[in-house]
Amino acid sequence: MNLILKKGLLGLAAVLTLSSPIRAEENVAQQPELGSISQEEGLEAWGRMFEVVSHPRCSNCHVGPSDRPMWSGPSYGKTRPHGMNILAGDSRIGAETLVCSTCHLGSTSDVPHTPPAVDDDWRLAPVEANWFGQSAPVICAQLRDPELNGGRSYQEIADHLGHDVILHWAWTPGGNREPAPYSLEEHMQDILIWGAAGMPCPDGGTGD
Repeated sequence: MNLILKKGLLGLAAVLTLSSPIRAEENVAQQPELGSISQEEGLEAWGRMFEVVSHPRCSNCHVGPSDRPMWSGPSYGKTRPHGMNILAGDSRIGAETLVCSTCHLGSTSDVPHTPPAVDDDWRLAPVEANWFGQSAPVICAQLRDPELNGGRSYQEIADHLGHDVILHWAWTPGGNREPAPYSLEEHMQDILIWGAAGMPCPDGGTGD
């Protein structure tokens, strides 16, 4: 390649890198060494994790075998199934009836009472990720079971959080919606702390 052209391309790449917004892939957390975290510290991390996964911003779409998302949390008044008889179907995106993206458009609006949105496919969580109304031991057991967590290690769960844009919405839901507690980065870090401690659960079980 012509040296001048090569330098020009490198310069352009540097400018684009500096001027581009931070991408989802850049959400990373520091990984502690396996076994370097005590079980007590791991359970403390799990406690914070449970605050996140049981929060309405997460659990409302983690409805297990049901294909009906839920409405719950301070902005909804009482807990109830999603209005307008919304059914996500086996596709989990409503392809059989009315796709979620019909109303949940491509960016979060601050206009009151508008449907929340994200720059990703709006959808229910997989059937196996059954969190809504579940206890801490039940969800903990799900998260450490590869047959229920998408075949992921705890490191891959944290990485999944860093890359999957729809999950980031939980911390930036727009409008008057209460965000999930802590932050995305803190939640990813807690997953890694929990994993390095052996994935302990509050019922006394571990992933060892």
